[in-house]
This record gives sequence, structure tokens and C-alpha cells, in this order.
Amino acid sequence: MTDPIVKTTTCPLDCPDSCALEVTVGAAGVERIDGSRDHPLTAGFICGKVRQFGKRLNHRDRLLHPLRRVGEKGAGEFQRVTWDDAVEEITDRFSKIRAEWGSEAILPYNYGGSNGLLTDGFLDDLYFARLGASRLAKTLCAAPTTTVAVGMYGKMPGVAFEDYAHAKCIIVWGANPKTSNIHLVPFLKRAKELGAFIAVVDPVRNLSAKEADLHLAVRPGTDLPVALALIKLLHDADKLDQAFIDQHTRNVDPLLRAASEWPVLRAAAEAGVSESDIRKLADVYAASTPAVVRCGWGLERNRNGGQAVAAVLALPALTGKFGVRGGGYTLSNSGAAQFDSSKLFDISGWNSRTINMTQLGAALNGACDPPIKGLFVYNCNPAITAPDQATVLRGLRRDDLFTVVHEQVMTDTAVYADIVLPATTFLEHSDLRVSYGNYSLGGIRPVVDPRGEALSNPEVFARLGDAMGFTDAAFGWDADTMFREVAGAVTLNSVAVDHRPLAEGRFEYYRYPEKTPVQFESVFPRTPDGIVDLCPPQLGERPYAHHQIGGNGYPLQFISPASSKLISSTFGEFNLDDLRVTVHPVDAESRNIATGDDVRVHNDLGEVVCAVSVSDSVRVGVVSMPKGAWLRSSRNGLTASALCPAHVNEVGGGACYNDAWVEVERIG
Repeated sequence: MTDPIVKTTTCPLDCPDSCALEVTVGAAGVERIDGSRDHPLTAGFICGKVRQFGKRLNHRDRLLHPLRRVGEKGAGEFQRVTWDDAVEEITDRFSKIRAEWGSEAILPYNYGGSNGLLTDGFLDDLYFARLGASRLAKTLCAAPTTTVAVGMYGKMPGVAFEDYAHAKCIIVWGANPKTSNIHLVPFLKRAKELGAFIAVVDPVRNLSAKEADLHLAVRPGTDLPVALALIKLLHDADKLDQAFIDQHTRNVDPLLRAASEWPVLRAAAEAGVSESDIRKLADVYAASTPAVVRCGWGLERNRNGGQAVAAVLALPALTGKFGVRGGGYTLSNSGAAQFDSSKLFDISGWNSRTINMTQLGAALNGACDPPIKGLFVYNCNPAITAPDQATVLRGLRRDDLFTVVHEQVMTDTAVYADIVLPATTFLEHSDLRVSYGNYSLGGIRPVVDPRGEALSNPEVFARLGDAMGFTDAAFGWDADTMFREVAGAVTLNSVAVDHRPLAEGRFEYYRYPEKTPVQFESVFPRTPDGIVDLCPPQLGERPYAHHQIGGNGYPLQFISPASSKLISSTFGEFNLDDLRVTVHPVDAESRNIATGDDVRVHNDLGEVVCAVSVSDSVRVGVVSMPKGAWLRSSRNGLTASALCPAHVNEVGGGACYNDAWVEVERIG
């Protein structure tokens, strides 16, 4: 018997850390997954979710062969078919849809948060472009934040996580590093040991009193008034850096006018927090150098989200916190890398209509002309993640909708498919992962053979493109050629990469003068003129306007954040069997609810029946249910997105999950 060997690769799952992995492989397959000690940020440890990824490889729900539906939609009754049969049927059905309804009647539905450059936006985009299919606006996450970051700073690279140890004041706004950015936590701890003041702005208490000095438990959707109140306090106290503003920014006046409408007393009342706490945060932030804002994606998940992100990202520019290591802001650092797919193929003529993925339910139920007649789902699980779940499920049940799902396991979406295609996991194929957190590019390589007949996304779309008669050279590339060609189209801070270590599952560092960037010293705004736009046109006709928060008769605000169990819906097949809603003790007492009770969480969109946990980790008036749980985890086969509306933020068209309001009632 041969001894187990350790193979290196990179985690592509949706998290800023993009960990370097060491996978121990024995005769029976994957035995252990650890963090690499060679990567300075991974530093030998990984999250518990990925440590368990081996369970997915051989899970009872793992898809091993192409399948064709034989029962009613949603019944999960399929028969095995060959790949040739599956590709032929897809090609035939899509050809007929194009002939009768036009190409735009076909919709690709996907999300790339847990994928790399080869498995998202590569041959898949080329295939659907050549089909002339409808395009998809990817808005479930990061659409408002990305829109704002591009408009204000041109997506300037941010403060590296390891440089947080230099900061004297750290504001963690709308992010939970313990759940989805664990490699920031050691640097927060080190900064605290060195005397840094750490503040958290979030409806949920994610850091303990020992880990954070201040927690502003704002009501969901009220981050904008708090940020504007901070700006007004700093302005009134003459704490703005006028020299920096004059030299490096434009459009400051509309922002200051908006801030003038939010005196601290008014903002505190709107957000449900202490006036003195807002004042304290303003004073400490103004007095501290370096100071850094870690802006997350939680504050964008409502109709005020894009404007709130803009106000938060304006803080370091208004106060001149740049130009020093550990000073500035961090959002997504993915803009430091560029993938120029035009070097590989030209899809500039793909100008079909765009459908917002947040509004899939409406699109599948008659809101489109031509109607959606063909749906191809990959890299996501919309039955769980798309808002207004009941409407989405109703659309997926349509007999006249031809649905293809390319997936690793039999998800709640896959059971509605006409054709199911088995997909490889990241442990079974090659890829390149551009991190949106740390400053390295990770190579992904297969550490085990694919299970059954599973194929990667590029392999599937190569077969489909060939069957359609598309002649682009990329459809004929083998796996090694694909990897080299894509790597050759990538630059890290404008420097070409060496594909050889990446092909071995290792990583390439970005090249900066001192390894990590310093904003306004080694990296600058990537706007056309290099100037920070404090009121970019992306904010619309009423920039920094605040929509009042109201529940339409329901008393509790509902949020659905990430959890320690799931990455979106990934791992839902084994890692969250019992869905629970968290309720504050004050709200629980008035409803005669105790931990462990079964409750009905409901609003006009639907209801979820599940158990309850009573905890003061959420603020009064807010209830929390983890996103991504599968339908079987609840008592009635519906989950958090059943309660979330499908309207969108005017900035970037982002999903507004946290605009949901509910009532919670004990059952029995």
C-alpha cells in the first residue's frame, strides 16, 4: 500500500481569503484538508466548512452521471443517460427554442462567487454569446458595492489584511470576519493587543466585548444615516482634511449637504443606537492614525445599501486617512488583478437583453417578452438563493420550461431539471482563483480523479459548443491549453503571471514595492482622472437619499446573513439539517417563545416553520435566519429567501434581502 501524499491547491469558495490548501490523498481518496503554512495569510489554518469538503465528494447526493427527468417536475425522478444523449437533447431543444421564440428565450443562470477564471466567465460566456442568449445581471451579492467602488475609486486596491495590525482604529462595517474572512481575525487580535480601538457596525454582535470596543447595533437599512451623521460630526468639528479633499476628490458638496440633514440625534433615533456611541466613534476615528474601514457586503442588502456604502467609503477620503500603512479602507481587492478575455475570444457583439438574477421568479412567470423557455443553471442554486422563493419554485415547475442544471450534488434546483449534468468539484479540476481579499493568485489543480462521469464547466461548454457547430478555437482546447491560455490573459497589478507554479496548485504574489499596497502611496484611484468622486453618477438622481424603514404592518426586521455552516448554499446537503431563527429575548418574551420551540416566521410572501433560538446576539426588533439552508432543513420545506422581496437597489440593481419584515409566532 502506498503512503498518503500531500498535494497543494487553492480554495475557490466564496470568501475573501482564497486559502492555500494542502490535501492529503490516500488509496481511498481525500483523507484530510489543511491550510498551507507556506502562504503567509492562510498560515496553516482553514475554516471548518472547507475542512469537511471531502464529505461532498462521496455524499449520497453526489451526481455521478447525466440524468433525464422521467417524473413530474420537482419529484426528483430521473433515469441515467449518456453524455452524448444529454448533449444531443440540450442542443436539439435549444435549437428549437431559438427557431420558435428567438435566442433571448434562453437564459443562463449562474453566479461565480465560488469559482475561478476557467469555471466562470470563460467558455460558458462564449457559448451563450454565440447562442445569442439573454444576459444575466449578477446582483445577489456585491452589485451595489462594486458599482460604488468603481464609481468612487475605480476599484482601487485596498488595505491588505496583514496591515490591519498597524491600525490604531478599525471600523468593521457590515462584515463578519469570524464567519467569512477568518484570516482577518488574527490581525484584528494583534491590533487590539497593540492598543487599537475596534468598532463594529452590524445588527448582530459578531465580536465579543473583549474583541471590540464598540458595537453599533444598527437597525438593518440605517447604515446611511449613521455614516452621514459621522460625516456631519467630523465636518462640524473641523476634522475634515480640506487639503486632501481639494487635491484628490471632487463632488464633495452634495455629500456634505446630505450629511447636514442628519444631526447625530436624528441618526441615532433612526438607527436605534446611542447618540453617544456615534459621537465616540467619530472622535476616535478622527484622532487615530492609521485608521481603516473594513467595509463588508452586509450593509448593501437593502434599498439604501448602495448609498450607505458610498458614505462609508467616503470617510477615509474626507479625513485624509490614506498614505500610511494600515490606513484607508478595504472592500474587494479583486480589482488589483485583470483578466482580459478579449485576448482569447471576442464576445463584444453579445448585446442581447439583460435579466436581473434577483428577479428570477418574475422572469420565469411571464415578466419577459419573449418568455424564458430554456434555462441553464450552473454554479448556483436559485431555488434556495433567489428572493421570493415561492415564485421561483412556481416558475421552475413550468412544464414548458426546458431546464438544464450542471451541479455537483442533487440540489433543490436540480430536482426541477429536465437534464441534470454531473459537475466536478474544485478538488477534481484545474482553475485559477483571483482572490478578492488577499494579494495572491491561486492555482487550482485536480488532487483526485473526478467521481463518476463528472465534467468541469469548460469541458461541458466545449462539448455543447461543438455540438452547436461553433468554430471558435477555444472550444477545441484541451485542459492544459485552456489553463495556459487563461493564465496568459491575467495580470497582477499589471504584471504578467508565471503559469508553472499555478499549474502545481501554488500561488503567485502581487508585486508591490513593499509586498502589500499602501493607498495613495503605491496604489491610487483607478478612475479615469485618478480623482475620488464622492458623488458618482451611479448613485442616481437622489444621491445619498435615505428611504425610510417600515414593515408594512409586520413588527420585526428579518435578516439572512452568512453562517459558520454554509458558503451560500454549498454544504447544505450535510452541514445544516435543522434550520433555526434567532430572536432577541425581549421579542421572545412578548411572544411567549423559548429556545427550542417551533415557530412560524411569516409575511405576505410566505412562511417558514422552524425551531427558534433565543439570544441577545441580535438586536431588539431583528430576527436572523441563516442564508443557504436547503428546503429539507425547515419543517415546511421553505427557507429564508421565501420571506425576502425581489425588488432591487437603484444602485447596481442589487438584491434587498434585508428589506424583509416578519412576525414570529409560537406553534403549539
